[in-house]
Amino acid sequence: MIVREHPSTLKLFFVMQGSVVPRIIGRIIGIALLSVVVMLLDQYVVTLPHISIGAMGIFGVALSLFLGFRNNAAYDRWWEARKLWGAMIADVRNLGRHMCIFVGKGEDREQILSCAVAFAHLHRGFLRGVDVKTDIVGWVGEEKAEAMNAQKNPADAALRSIADNIAKLIEEDAISGFGQMTISQTLSSLALAQAGCERIFTTPLPFVYSLLVRRTTYLYCWLLPFALIEATGWFAPVFAAVVAYVFFGLQAVTNELEHPFRNLQNGLPLDAMCRTIEISVSEALDRTPPVALAATNHVLS
Repeated sequence: MIVREHPSTLKLFFVMQGSVVPRIIGRIIGIALLSVVVMLLDQYVVTLPHISIGAMGIFGVALSLFLGFRNNAAYDRWWEARKLWGAMIADVRNLGRHMCIFVGKGEDREQILSCAVAFAHLHRGFLRGVDVKTDIVGWVGEEKAEAMNAQKNPADAALRSIADNIAKLIEEDAISGFGQMTISQTLSSLALAQAGCERIFTTPLPFVYSLLVRRTTYLYCWLLPFALIEATGWFAPVFAAVVAYVFFGLQAVTNELEHPFRNLQNGLPLDAMCRTIEISVSEALDRTPPVALAATNHVLS
């Protein structure tokens, strides 16, 4: 995720970090060159068909609506994912307070909260497709880390481990009935947040809708030079390049926001949020907390 102050007006047009320009510059140049070719052919070779600028305007409005709807849907996914991870951070902090109230200091509290940290890292590993074993070994030990990673759903295995520890305490009559209910609700909330993230991860926006928007964007940009022959003259390549930047750029941003868990410049900072959980648990266990992750070159991973 990009973390930086808004640039000044002068720098605004030269900032490339976090911009989609590097990814679409080829398409922008291609549309500009197409406009040049169309102008040259029309002027010196053969008169080409001229499209009404009004018709292209109506076409552009329709395309803008399609892109706007898709952008809103993609941003909703990104924002929901951020809320779910925020809820997980809050639930882990609540679990730490529940342990202080209902369990007290001791090995049981450390095991439960350590599994909560493992849960966060394992869930991050699932969403990003990375191996997080080294991140959890220091919390739950080599053997337990191997056992969790061997499961089909490692993050759920971490929650089950917490539930097993709670069940053991209940058998020992170490937690009151109200404490049992409160801790159970917190674990359920963690599981719901996990399931919500899995739903976003495994259910992309409908492909047929994305295909329609992409095809329409290319068709519009390919036809636009034929509408600019009379309307803008030799300024057509510049105007076509600006329009291509807007439409292709919005399409690229939408594609990135559609997948909020990927390790991209505009993806969610899952590493930093897992570190936030580690800090909260360390303080709950009276340990020295690790240092919070900082943005590197304005990028927080």
